[in-house]
Amino acid sequence: MLMDNGTLGPAKEVHGYADGAKINFVTWSPDGQHMAFTVRYEDKVDSSVNLSLWVANAESGEARPLCISENIRLNAIFELFVWVNDSTVLVCTIPSSRGNPPKKPLVPFGPRIRSNEHKNVVQMRATKEMLKDLHEEQLFDYYATSQLILVSMDGQVKPIAPPAIYTALDPSPNEKYLMLTSVHRPYSSIVSYERFPKKVELWTVDGTFIREVCDLPLAEDIPITSGSVRKGKRLIRWRPDMPSTLYWVEAQDGGDANVNVSPRDIVYMERADPLNDEKPQVLLELDLRYRRTSWCNGSHALVYEHWYKTRRTRTWVISPDCKDVSPQVLFERSSEDAYSNPGSPIMCRTPAGTFVIAKIKTKYEGTYILLKGQGATPKGSIPFLDLLNINTGVKERIWESSKEKYYESVLALMSYNPKCEIQLNQLKLLVSKESRREPAQYYIKIWPDKNQVQITNYSHPHPQLALLQKEVIRYQRKDGVKLTATLYLPPGYNPSEDGPLPCLIWSYPGEFKSREAAGQVRRSPNKFARISSNFPLLWLARGFAVLADPTIPIIGEGDQEANDRYIEQLVASAEAAVNEIVRRGVRFSLVFVFCQTIYVFLSVHCFLCFLYWG
Repeated sequence: MLMDNGTLGPAKEVHGYADGAKINFVTWSPDGQHMAFTVRYEDKVDSSVNLSLWVANAESGEARPLCISENIRLNAIFELFVWVNDSTVLVCTIPSSRGNPPKKPLVPFGPRIRSNEHKNVVQMRATKEMLKDLHEEQLFDYYATSQLILVSMDGQVKPIAPPAIYTALDPSPNEKYLMLTSVHRPYSSIVSYERFPKKVELWTVDGTFIREVCDLPLAEDIPITSGSVRKGKRLIRWRPDMPSTLYWVEAQDGGDANVNVSPRDIVYMERADPLNDEKPQVLLELDLRYRRTSWCNGSHALVYEHWYKTRRTRTWVISPDCKDVSPQVLFERSSEDAYSNPGSPIMCRTPAGTFVIAKIKTKYEGTYILLKGQGATPKGSIPFLDLLNINTGVKERIWESSKEKYYESVLALMSYNPKCEIQLNQLKLLVSKESRREPAQYYIKIWPDKNQVQITNYSHPHPQLALLQKEVIRYQRKDGVKLTATLYLPPGYNPSEDGPLPCLIWSYPGEFKSREAAGQVRRSPNKFARISSNFPLLWLARGFAVLADPTIPIIGEGDQEANDRYIEQLVASAEAAVNEIVRRGVRFSLVFVFCQTIYVFLSVHCFLCFLYWG
């Protein structure tokens, strides 16, 4: 527990389960008095009851299984469970009538024939692991179908809604309704389950069906063009500052980004249980593609729109409950321009457990919020915290990270107020602080003096490499585009004494619309060099240098597409990176390129270039 002075109270150890338990899916109840989690044991991998739902009391630390009956088996294919209120959990379980999995028939079903007659030709992106035949469709039904149950803290169980393939469970903020999202047949062998027919329904928490919000058909025909979306209602969410109000967006271009139309997207809002003649309210009409909404209250909300082809992005200020107040553009910029990124609003937890934009009370008039950002600059990222007057757009920087040794970043608001109105001089923030050789530690930063209290003391996770050398290097390719990369060298390496090193390059190309944006610095030399299984820093222990994330911008300015000059720019970026690391002591003949499978052609082209240069 966080104390008033920013320190942590005494730790409580959760107990009650056997040794060797593997804990997953830890979630707090809205009032913070309980936490639910799953327990599994590796020695019961083949057991159908291996995964069980437990609940722990926050005050005592005592944990116990919530579902005692062995007939209740959890289904973790999609969403597993969610808190409905302080004392009830909605759980996905395996239907009791499921039986044995369907067997693959000895005789094939026959060829799958697809006809495109009388239809428009639609390009499809390459996807893997799709349903291949009718047997796999049966297996998908078998394993993904869930029976929903409501479980109270005393272990009482109540089934709710018919069995279905539920992919999302969303209680309303007032704990009265449940929004249940499921997919159903007909399935597809060319798109993933996200594009299967999707149904969204509203139920009460006592099991009464209210209405169907939508039932979207199979979406195999979404154009491949960036910015294309599914037809019909999408991104259906609960408004977090209201008891039970839904909002969503609908494309006016049929979901096809190639169609020129205004508006392109419309954002709607509607009560969960509207009157018979009540129609959805139009919140905002957008000419770009809708991204998301950050809600504050009935007077203020931020709506974001974006258009990939031009990289334009806009942030609107709207008054959702004031029809006579016109929307205003707060920010308009290029999404590629990291230096102008204003950041994102600091959110505050409401009594209902939702998150809305925190309103900051100052000595000045007006409505203020806080924006936190990464703070990209030509000298590296310097995270910041700005105080923004949402009515005028005027900003004041009230904090930024140390520039010399440390990288500090704002993570979350720790101050609490039921109305989400926070006094600036009583502000408490959770921040992280790290350096090249010191792992991130967490602090509570307290206003007005900005004192900070350290709440963690993690040891170095890999002390053998604690003295590795890290440098953000800058260079340019032959067409003048500025590039950056992070160069790691083994501990104690000295070029004059140790000679040239072998080097491993780890990178991905990226698309840009401008040379200026492509050359911006989006990293910090002060971030801790954490070693993980999917990042090649372990090779430092073998005496390798590692060049991490050298920028490989593929630029398509104006009406040009980035891929028009793909190979040329890929080769130029790789050549510039290799020339720079060779100049710094890397052995040219021992340069290796690693990348994700989808970018294997990057390795191929770089290898061919090395042969050419050699």
